[in-house]
Amino acid sequence: MAASDAARPKAAFVYMVRCTDGTLYTGWSTDPAARLRAHQSGKGARYTRAKGAAALAYVERCADKPAAMRREYALKQLPKAQKERLCAAWAAAGRPFAGETE
Repeated sequence: MAASDAARPKAAFVYMVRCTDGTLYTGWSTDPAARLRAHQSGKGARYTRAKGAAALAYVERCADKPAAMRREYALKQLPKAQKERLCAAWAAAGRPFAGETE
């Protein structure tokens, strides 16, 4: 690893998981695919343990953890219809960042 890589903050992602009942759970992670597996195995959030995590519905890359946490908060404030539009646009764009990790 180069010195410049060590100084660069690790990328973080904000994501939405579609639960088995159709609801959306929003969170952040440095590895959204691994986080989805944690949600699916019952080791994720209490909400997804109760509702069942089906699949990633949205993933957005952020510069770092603080940026991802701010974006997570902003997404949680959106009405469900706006969240659904984001999910539809993400799917139409080919599900970017769905399996990406840094």
